[in-house]
Amino acid sequence: MSLFWFRRHRWLATLVAPLFVAGSAPAQSNDNNTTTPVKHVIVIIGENRSFDHVFATYQPVRGQFVSNLLSKGIVKADGTPGPRFNAAQQFQASDTATFMIDPSLTGPYSPLPPPNTDGAPESASDTNPPPFATLAAATAANPALLPADIPLLLNGATGLPRHSVDTRLANYNNLPDGPYQLTPSIPYDAYAGSPVHRFYQMWQQEDCSASHATFANPSGCRADLFPWVEMTIGAGSNGKPLPSPFTDQTTGEGSISMGFYNVQQGDMPYFKSLADTYAMSDNYHQAVMGGTGANHVALGSGDAIWYTDGNGNAATPPANEIENPDPRPGTNNWYTQDGYSGGTYSNCSDSTQPGVGAVLTYLASLPYHPASRCAAGHYYLLNNYNPGYFGDGSVDTKDTYTIPPSPLRTIGNVLLENNVSWKYYGEGWNDYVANQNSVYCNICNFVQYTTSIMSSAALRNAHIADVMGANGLYADLANGTLPAVSFVKPGGLLDGHPASSKFDLYEAFVRRVLTALQANPALAADTAVFITVDEGGGYYDSGYIQPLDFFGDGTRIPMIVVSPWSTGGKVSHSYTDHVSILKFIEKNWTLPAVTSRSRDNFPNPIQSGWNPYVPTNSPAIGDLMDMFNFTATH
Repeated sequence: MSLFWFRRHRWLATLVAPLFVAGSAPAQSNDNNTTTPVKHVIVIIGENRSFDHVFATYQPVRGQFVSNLLSKGIVKADGTPGPRFNAAQQFQASDTATFMIDPSLTGPYSPLPPPNTDGAPESASDTNPPPFATLAAATAANPALLPADIPLLLNGATGLPRHSVDTRLANYNNLPDGPYQLTPSIPYDAYAGSPVHRFYQMWQQEDCSASHATFANPSGCRADLFPWVEMTIGAGSNGKPLPSPFTDQTTGEGSISMGFYNVQQGDMPYFKSLADTYAMSDNYHQAVMGGTGANHVALGSGDAIWYTDGNGNAATPPANEIENPDPRPGTNNWYTQDGYSGGTYSNCSDSTQPGVGAVLTYLASLPYHPASRCAAGHYYLLNNYNPGYFGDGSVDTKDTYTIPPSPLRTIGNVLLENNVSWKYYGEGWNDYVANQNSVYCNICNFVQYTTSIMSSAALRNAHIADVMGANGLYADLANGTLPAVSFVKPGGLLDGHPASSKFDLYEAFVRRVLTALQANPALAADTAVFITVDEGGGYYDSGYIQPLDFFGDGTRIPMIVVSPWSTGGKVSHSYTDHVSILKFIEKNWTLPAVTSRSRDNFPNPIQSGWNPYVPTNSPAIGDLMDMFNFTATH
C-alpha cells in the first residue's frame, strides 16, 4: 500500500474518536444566551446525494435501526438485489398531452438502460480540472483540504468521452430494473455522471398520487420513475424541440439515478465512521423538489424566493423564464419550456399555469390538505438562476438568467436583530469578489439574493467570508473568533457534486473542518456541527416524503451531527428537512421564526410507534433537538 493510503487512514483514525474536551467560548453579545450547552453551530452543506445513494447498506451500532435499501430487503449487504427488490422497481410511462406527476405506467424496464458519463471528466488536466494532472497544480489551487488529501484531486477521470455510455460499470448492458451498486467497477474515488435534479422532474420521478397511498406510505409517492424522467427530459429542453434521433442516451444520463455506494465494502469510509461515532438521521429531507438554488434559499429563509421588479415588488418574468413542463406535441414528456437556459419560475397560485395544476390537485387530495404557500401573483424560483448581486454589492445586469434583487428575509436578518453573531463562509469568495471567477458557488449563498445584506458594504464584509484567508473559516476556528452561527459551503471542486466533484472530496473537506475545530478544544467543547448536502441530486431514495406545500419536501439526504452531546451512533427517525436547522437555531437562541409564513412555524412532528417515519400531524418538521443528549456528562 502507498504512503498516501496510510496518511489518509491516519487522519481518519484520529477523527473517528470523539473530538471534544471541556471548555467554553468567550461571550459575544447574545451568543451565550442559549437554551442548551451549544454556543456555536456550524452547518456544512455539500452537494447532490440522496440518503440511499450514500447509506444504502449502512448498518448502525447495536440497538439502533436505519431505514435503507438493506433493511428493506431491496438489496443485500453485497449490493446485489434482495428479496424485496421489486419494492424499488422502475417503470416506463406515457405523458403526451399535459404534465402529470403520476403518468400512466407502460411497464418496467427490462433491463434498465445503462448509465451515461454525462459531464464527468474524461482525463486529467492542469488547465481544465477536475481532475488535476499534477500535484503541483492541485496544491497551487489552494484547495481547502489537509495536505494529505490534496492527491484526491488527481484521481478519478473516466477515460471515456463525455455523454457516452459508462462502460466502466461491469454489467452496464444487463442492469436490474432498480438500484445497482456502482463500485468497485466505478471506483468510489472516481468521477461519474450527474442525474437530473430539477423541480417538475422530481415531482414526476416520485410518481405521487393519493390513490397509491398505504399505511406505510400515506403520501402515495412511489418513486418509480427516476430513470424514465432522466431519459425523456433530463435537465430540460431550454425551449428547444426534441432532438432527432432520440434514444435513451440522448439526454446524457441513462440510468445514473439508480446507482449507490456500499459502505460495507469500504465506500464512504469517513462519513460511515462519523455516523458510527456521533448521530445521524434517516428521515432528513431536502426542503424543495429540485436543485441547488431553491434548496439553499429554503435553508436560509424557510421559504421560496420570487421574481421581483428589482425594487422588492412581485413581477412577471420574461416568457422564456416561466416553466412549462407540458410535453411538446408529438413527444413523450419532452417539456415545452424548462432548463438552465430556460424556464425556472412558476406562478403556483394559479392552477391554470402549466405544471401547477397537477401539483395543487394532488395536495388537495391528501387527507390534511397542505396549503400551497404560494402568494397570489408571485412567480417563484423553482431551480437555479444567479442571485441579483455580485460579491461587491453591485447588481448583476450581465446574465440573462438572474433573479432580481430580493426583499427576502433570512435567518441572517433574525440573528442581526437579536444580536447573535453569524457568517456565511463560501470557499473561493475572495476570488469571486475580485474577479467573479472562482470555485465559489454564488447560487448557494442565500444571503447573496437579498437587498438587506448585499446593499451594505459593512454587512457584507462582516457576514460573508471565504473559507481560506485572514478572516476565513479556518482562521476563525484557530483564533477562537468563530461566530455563534456559521454556514459553510465548499467550492465546486470539493462539494461532492457528481461529474464536477467526488464525494470523497466532500468527505475530505469536512475532515479538514473538523480537524481545525479539534485543534481548538475550548471551541470544540460547545460546538455542534451539522453535516448535510443541499439535495439528493436526482438519485433514487426509498424513504417517505411528506408533502408540506407546493415546493416539497423532496427526497431524503444525509444528515450527521458531530458534537459532545451527539455521540454513540444514534439514528434519529424524526421527520426533518433543511428548515429544521433554522428551528434548532431559533430554539437554541430563543429567536422568532424568520417570517409569519416561513416553514419554521410548522409544529414538531408527532410520530407513532407503528410508523416512526410519518408525522400524524402533517405538515410538521422537527427541530433536530432529538439528535442530542444534553443530560450526558462530558
